[in-house]
Amino acid sequence: MWRWVRQQLGFDPPHQSDTRTIYIANRFPQNGLYTPQKFIDNRIISSKYTVWNFVPKNLFEQFRRVANFYFLIIFLVQLMIDTPTSPITSGLPLFFVITVTAIKQGYEDWLRHNSDNEVNGAPVYVVRSGGLVKTRSKNIRVGDIVRIAKDEIFPADLVLLSSDRPDGSCHITTASLDGETNLKTHVAVPETAALQTVANLDTLVAVIECQQPEADLYRPLGPESLLLRGARLKNTKEIFGVAVYTGMETKMALNYKSKSQKRSAVEKSMNTFLIIYLIILISEAIISTILKYTWQTEEKWDEPWYNQKTEHQRNSSKILRFISDFLAFLVLYNFIIPISLYVTVEMQKFLGSFFIGWDLDLYHEESDQKAQVNTSDLNEELGQVEYVFTDKTGTLTENEMQFRECSINGIKYQEINGRLVSEGPTPDSSDGNLSYLSFSHLNNLPHLTSSSSFRTSPENETELIKEHDLFFKAVSLCHTVQISNVQTDGIGDGPWQASLAPSQLEYYASSPDEKALVEAAARIGIVFIGNYEETMEIKILGKLERYRLLHILEFDSDRRRMSVIVQAPSGEKFLFAKGAESSILPTCIGGEIEKTRIHVDEFALKGLRTLCMAYRQLTSKEYEVIDRRLFEARTALQQREEKLANAFQFIEKDLILLGATAVEDRLQDKVRETIEALRMAGIKVWVLTGDKHETAVSVSLSCGHFHRTMNILELINQKSDSECAEQLRQLARRITEDHVIQHGLVVDGTSLSLALREHEKLFMDVCRNCSAVLCCRMAPLQKAKVIRLIKISPEKPITLAVGDGANDVSMIQEAHVGIGIMGKEGRQAARNSDYAIARFKFLSKLLFVHGHFYYIRIATLVQYFFYKNVCFITPQFLYQFYCLFSQQTLYDSVYLTLYNICFTSLPILIYSLLEQHIDPHVLQNKPTLYRDISKNRQLSITNFLYWTILGFSHAFIFFYGSYFLMGKDISLLGNGQMFGNWTFGTLVFTVMLITVTVKMALETHFWTWINHLVTWGSIIFYFVFSLFYGGILWPFLGSQNMYFVFFQLLSSGSVWFAIILMVVICLFLDIVKKVFDRHFHPTNTEKAQLTETNPSIKCLDSLCCFSEGETACASVGRMLERVIGRCSPTHVSRLWSASDPFYTNDRSILTLSTMDSSTC
Repeated sequence: MWRWVRQQLGFDPPHQSDTRTIYIANRFPQNGLYTPQKFIDNRIISSKYTVWNFVPKNLFEQFRRVANFYFLIIFLVQLMIDTPTSPITSGLPLFFVITVTAIKQGYEDWLRHNSDNEVNGAPVYVVRSGGLVKTRSKNIRVGDIVRIAKDEIFPADLVLLSSDRPDGSCHITTASLDGETNLKTHVAVPETAALQTVANLDTLVAVIECQQPEADLYRPLGPESLLLRGARLKNTKEIFGVAVYTGMETKMALNYKSKSQKRSAVEKSMNTFLIIYLIILISEAIISTILKYTWQTEEKWDEPWYNQKTEHQRNSSKILRFISDFLAFLVLYNFIIPISLYVTVEMQKFLGSFFIGWDLDLYHEESDQKAQVNTSDLNEELGQVEYVFTDKTGTLTENEMQFRECSINGIKYQEINGRLVSEGPTPDSSDGNLSYLSFSHLNNLPHLTSSSSFRTSPENETELIKEHDLFFKAVSLCHTVQISNVQTDGIGDGPWQASLAPSQLEYYASSPDEKALVEAAARIGIVFIGNYEETMEIKILGKLERYRLLHILEFDSDRRRMSVIVQAPSGEKFLFAKGAESSILPTCIGGEIEKTRIHVDEFALKGLRTLCMAYRQLTSKEYEVIDRRLFEARTALQQREEKLANAFQFIEKDLILLGATAVEDRLQDKVRETIEALRMAGIKVWVLTGDKHETAVSVSLSCGHFHRTMNILELINQKSDSECAEQLRQLARRITEDHVIQHGLVVDGTSLSLALREHEKLFMDVCRNCSAVLCCRMAPLQKAKVIRLIKISPEKPITLAVGDGANDVSMIQEAHVGIGIMGKEGRQAARNSDYAIARFKFLSKLLFVHGHFYYIRIATLVQYFFYKNVCFITPQFLYQFYCLFSQQTLYDSVYLTLYNICFTSLPILIYSLLEQHIDPHVLQNKPTLYRDISKNRQLSITNFLYWTILGFSHAFIFFYGSYFLMGKDISLLGNGQMFGNWTFGTLVFTVMLITVTVKMALETHFWTWINHLVTWGSIIFYFVFSLFYGGILWPFLGSQNMYFVFFQLLSSGSVWFAIILMVVICLFLDIVKKVFDRHFHPTNTEKAQLTETNPSIKCLDSLCCFSEGETACASVGRMLERVIGRCSPTHVSRLWSASDPFYTNDRSILTLSTMDSSTC
């Protein structure tokens, strides 16, 4: 029983063998001796809490915070010993903070539970009891036979049993797993491929023996039959598969990182500051305790006549008395640690996160998607990002390939409205005249049906037509494209109509380039109809031609090309080859090689993906030799791969070059500009993709991640540790020796594994010296490992990961900030991210505007809280020197409790929600301003010490200003009466409250009616509350020390004068410092605030405007406005050019005031 309990709690997992035995349809042996293995259910869990563990787990995480744990100790001390203040003063704020934080985190986890329920509750069909049963995804068990229809996502890892095709094959896409959008073919084993009905499958008795679940996507148990969860069925009506891995044991789930609590750099700084203040607190308590006992060495102060000790006090242990006094002083000064800081920060993060969702500039109209905030704890981290790790497919690109240009027989063509328009003169056309290619009539050639119209001379016509026709025949035949099972009649009778293409014919390809090229040929007029057994059919303007497919020479990364051998209707045999120019051009002996090479370079400079097309006509004898060599190589029992490579090399030679194609992997809108802006902001961009090396490099070049002027270094195809180490050393030497400003690094997954195994430091040194890094063929956990490596490097940079698929979840969870793109392939990334946006381009505003604002707001909030609490408690410490360290409190207990909760909480909260120290457009159009806040500069130790020293200096002015006013037995009342202890404390409290509130007003740049209401309203509320609290004898209060004190205080004119004088003295020094800093050491942000919007108008802080030619007195006034950093919103000028590179129309909710550009 005890072991079972431990297993359920996860402390003692049951023993597992290396393999698992799965009985299909859960038909277990009936001999009674077999004990079925236990497997988990199919539920996916991305949430952090459950109903049962929420309270203990959340409390544990909250009390990891220094302030919360500290106040818990203080609360317990107040309960155990006699202290100067009530336990309520610590217990109530602590309970409030814990409750608000728990509600916020519980709400966010509830949203994650809802997302999980949506996935786990998806309907699926399972074969049970001889029929199809509809159930929910979470109810699938290992061994269940599941039916999947076309375009559905696999709900678990399945072994393919059968499909609607006789050979048991099906096609899938794995874009949400590895980022690849190409079509992959999977085949069932012959023994089950024929079981295509539910009735047949219900009679199946079989066992699957496979290994236990593992995370490696690229080493599945049977790549031809295993269908991974998250992949999508394509071009197949339906399939049946048996579940082998379910729920959190699927490969997709194993590639998730466990969701851990992310903590921002600001929160870590807060904990550091709290420890410093804890040291100050303990020091003050120790000093006070020692001075108390030093003072009491004199007998008259040890036991004065008016305060005689009891017998128990005289006989008690001195050590216990010392400890008790130390704890009492600790409680007296404990308010220097601002517990309300945490609840204000929580409220600021939670409420502030709504601004992201409300920002219309982050709304994508086409997909009707707005930005989402899944974790509001990291808002300020958006302003601290130093590394951006982004996926490629679906994140930088639209997942769509488009044919753009081609070169045929040395002439460049560009596709415009289904026609290929020549960019240069044809052999017979005059300069400047466009010639175009469109298949409009038929000319009979010996073995081809070609139909072309050119402006050519009669003697060249036949040859040109043949070359162009062969080019598009090669495009239409040299591929492995599949066609969907839809009606194709009527297609191919002339150029496609836009309304017919997508609805009547749909191609699926193992390479996205192939699909784009076949579709382009169809638009021109040569339409690929499909494969039927060993026949490939194409239509040329309605005329059907059948080519016999003799051999396919498959693509591989070493050759970088693929070929097909076909037999034309006339009986002639042709080899058509397609591949990278570096692999095709060296094998060519004819055609316009040099012209094509120049065109290919021009295409590449435009960021287009290029392929060259070539052909070779084979004689009967040549084909017999080729056929024999291929047969021998493919049936070889030893060294098969080597023999095949030699055979391919022998066949693919003496080619005639036909031309080249240029395809664009269409980037998302403004990707290049966004990446460039990130660079200007000092952010390094890494691309981590599961895609192939060539594809990844091409997209990196087209999106601006790699520049053409960069020196591209490669760490690919490394086979051993020693080889990898040597290559890394060579790269390091090249970086040192090459006089190139920027380097780019390309590394593949295999080489990365070797580099990270024993050469982490060397690899990181190379990476840090590169402006851009591209990692291709990356497994999901490898992506997370790379980010982890950067996170733990000595610089400890803040990282951000962006992705759109399930394969990106691990890196999104590993990075400090995870951004999910709400793409076309599922919502796993968006569900598991901290923030979700619809397009990559929105990242610029999210970081440069929202991140900047959030960081400035919370940095000021944190430092202001420490400042105002130093102002609050230091007079209490100074007061002990004048009351014999008797632990007498300076302030009334109600003031102690309400100071942080009511009197000073709202101004800083509203500031932290609405502050805009500079206009959003300026931040977005000047990404370099992001550098001003990087590396947590606003919370540096220098700034922290400044705010702390400012607090101590203000506290000294409050205390000693009030002391000199009321000391020496001076009467400040008309009737000759003198002020007492509580009046003195109330005067200090009043000056302090007004000063810290006005200090907040000086920090505010952007004023709205809400700021005015809470700033001046807080001061008014304090006066009204004090008059009300001290003006009535409250029956439920045991003692009322404040009765009529506040009335008496305000009845003195000297007090009013002293309040004004002390407030002005406190703030004057701060104003002088701001003047000198802004004039002699301005930051880039402060310089940007001085942007001139008109030759005759100068705007300071982008808000305070003045005309040239003003008097000196007026300029002094403007200087003060500049110091304060703001003026009324009714005098605001914001003029922006229509050519702004980003978001010219600021529709953001951030802009809360009406801005009139004519005011200035």
